[in-house]
Amino acid sequence: MWIYFLRRTVLAIAIVAIAVTLLRVMIHAVPGDPAVMMLGPRATPALIAEFREKMGLNEPFHVQMVTFFANLLKGDMGTDVFTGRSVTQIVMEQLPYTVELIFTSVGWAALIGIPLGCYSAIRRNTLFDKITGIASVGTISIPSFVMALYALLIFAVGLGWLPAVGAGEGTLGDRLHHLILPSLAVGIPWVGYTARIVRASMLEVLGENHVRMARAFGLPEMRIIFRYALPIAILPTITLLGVGVAYLLSAAVFAEVIFARPGIGSLIVNAVDERNYPIVMGCVLVTTVLIVAATMISDFVNALLDPRAREGL
Repeated sequence: MWIYFLRRTVLAIAIVAIAVTLLRVMIHAVPGDPAVMMLGPRATPALIAEFREKMGLNEPFHVQMVTFFANLLKGDMGTDVFTGRSVTQIVMEQLPYTVELIFTSVGWAALIGIPLGCYSAIRRNTLFDKITGIASVGTISIPSFVMALYALLIFAVGLGWLPAVGAGEGTLGDRLHHLILPSLAVGIPWVGYTARIVRASMLEVLGENHVRMARAFGLPEMRIIFRYALPIAILPTITLLGVGVAYLLSAAVFAEVIFARPGIGSLIVNAVDERNYPIVMGCVLVTTVLIVAATMISDFVNALLDPRAREGL
């Protein structure tokens, strides 16, 4: 298990390094001078030269990459072009809002999708199973930004049950109140994915020999389901939710913009509009680390629950 953990960690570090390098390559491949793009066409040649010197853009690309990774090891992701503040500080101020949105959305997907999928497998081909299947496909096919807009119009503007914008005034209750609507908008589409995966896995596991033997010994059906079937059937769902963090992060961008919430999504949209490349680099780096970490965690959980997952690694 420790060897598996070490190899997965090394692979994760390599993935993050490759992703950051590719992003830097793409930024440098964009036609035009990055200094002119960030400062604007009215910047004087002296200001452009000073900015290039300050940001290290005069150095060869390989030197810039070495300097960037050396600073990254010290926790320094650069300096904001317009405010002069540390990119690390700016990103870390916004990161908790995005993390709580993602984890709450995953919670909605698991809390609703797993019971629906499990019960649909138990009641296979019944009316409930058919309704659940239709609802699952419907939620999967609706884009997250459409879900966010309709949720805003119905529950905030129409019914007035939930706040429309912002992240709350700081108290836990107020922040949770503001979190319900955007997390539902982001998480509901994944309820369908989760329900379908759990249903398919449960149907497969319920037909396996150990479940048949448990029934032959006369064990209660609920014990068979929750003790011998569900722990195995839920493994693909753990992988799905881990990989789904990438999709949830992209959906969180729309949710943060539509609901005017602070977070990495709003920050990166504003940075792209302003051509603030250090902020863009910092946001992409942090989101890449989040995606890789979520995938690693799901792999580790699968490896702990099912030793077959780490065979040959």
